[in-house]
Amino acid sequence: MVGSQGRALAAVLVGALAGCPRDHGPRVFVTNEDDGTVSVIDARSFAVIDTIHVGQRPRGVRLSSDDQWLYVAVSGSAKAGPGAEPGQLPPNRTADGIAVVDLGDLSLARTLPSGPDPESFDLLGDRMLVVSNEETAEASIIDLRRHKLQGRVDIGREPEGVATAPDQTVWVTSETDNLVSVIDPEVPRVVATIQVGARPRAIAFTPDGAQAFVTGENDASITRVDVKARRPLGRIELPRDARAASPPRPMGIALARDGTRAFVTTGRAGAVAVIDARTGTLTTMIPGVGARPWGIATARSGLVFTANGPSDDVSVIDPATLRVVRRIPAGGSPWGVAITH
Repeated sequence: MVGSQGRALAAVLVGALAGCPRDHGPRVFVTNEDDGTVSVIDARSFAVIDTIHVGQRPRGVRLSSDDQWLYVAVSGSAKAGPGAEPGQLPPNRTADGIAVVDLGDLSLARTLPSGPDPESFDLLGDRMLVVSNEETAEASIIDLRRHKLQGRVDIGREPEGVATAPDQTVWVTSETDNLVSVIDPEVPRVVATIQVGARPRAIAFTPDGAQAFVTGENDASITRVDVKARRPLGRIELPRDARAASPPRPMGIALARDGTRAFVTTGRAGAVAVIDARTGTLTTMIPGVGARPWGIATARSGLVFTANGPSDDVSVIDPATLRVVRRIPAGGSPWGVAITH
């Protein structure tokens, strides 16, 4: 009798456990611009464990705060270099949107409207998402609960990087106008502009919300900004390494989880700059990171991951030694990186 009761209890426990969500452990999600996919990487073993098809030209990527949803910007604008003539490569506007991936089963749940040519975006909790629309000099605001576009805001020309500030304003860089537009998404309207370095790309805020760092591609700068006053505090200039094929072109930026350091990718210079976020000074350059590192993110473990487009791989940097410890093959032209919380 006891044996049969024990077997019955074991069967109940097995059934209950089967219904529980799996502990996936930390995962890295990398958008692959050229093949319409996201590579899923185990952050501990560095193995690619899955590939998700999300749509055309996936670039910007974010995770929901509960790690249940992955959001990916997909675009119908053809990939083209700076020499392409307007209209030479006609866009497919039906391919524009924000792909939403259910991380429970890694399936594409839906694609949200986004405005034309979405590239970067950020979330405001689980309510809203703000997207940069480079071709129309606008920011689009998406209602995440109703899955619809709820507004647009005119901003600077060629908007690029998007980041949500601690006060729930959204900051968007303008590559052509060399400024950051501060948007109140509830109104919606631009409430301030901040002049920064040449061709600003990405924005990151310190955990205490006191400072922002804005990368400037064309003048090898990172601008420190007083978030409350919304004014520049100073500039960090990156030196050229004579051994590098290109001068540094600051692109992506990610802060260490404790907020003490900022890591900045430098494009074709192939390095990552390490900034002391407390003093706003350059501490070192990590050379030989990869071929044009662009997207970057930091894991809970402290490891730093960069997306290296031309070599179709991802580099892993050890924050203790500031050396590349692994190169992970990904899809075609890796662009953005997001890591579970």
